[in-house]
Amino acid sequence: MTMTLPYRTLVLLAAGGSLALMLGAWGFQYIGEMPPCKLCYWQRYPHYAAIGIGALALLLGGALLPWLGALAALTTAGIAAYHSGVEQGWWQGPSSCSSGDISGLSTDELFDQIMAAPLVRCDEIPWQMFGLSMASWNMLASLALAAVWIMAARRA
Repeated sequence: MTMTLPYRTLVLLAAGGSLALMLGAWGFQYIGEMPPCKLCYWQRYPHYAAIGIGALALLLGGALLPWLGALAALTTAGIAAYHSGVEQGWWQGPSSCSSGDISGLSTDELFDQIMAAPLVRCDEIPWQMFGLSMASWNMLASLALAAVWIMAARRA
């Protein structure tokens, strides 16, 4: 016996999942006192879009909006995958939030770079569970949400 969820339920699950991830992120930020880095903020924007898309999809229906929701979820998953790689040292992140290469810098240049550096670095892992960082968990959750959005689009 297979169970098929209705369109509205799938949209609520997908948009609600993005909302739940944002509530978790805000909890880490404001309750856990773990300020986000630049890449963390970048991961949030598609979730905000997905929440708005979900509200519109509930009002208007149709397949286009869930496909846009899936695109938003896949976008944040991609940013999160990139961020995870930066955290693991597989590639460099944006120079504005990673340590970068300091070879060849004079003492004064190094000091200036340190003083101009943001307080939160993208290449440090402030929290992890089961060996996965918040960015990695966001990637996995966002891929799951993309699948739910796609199911909603196909159900429309």
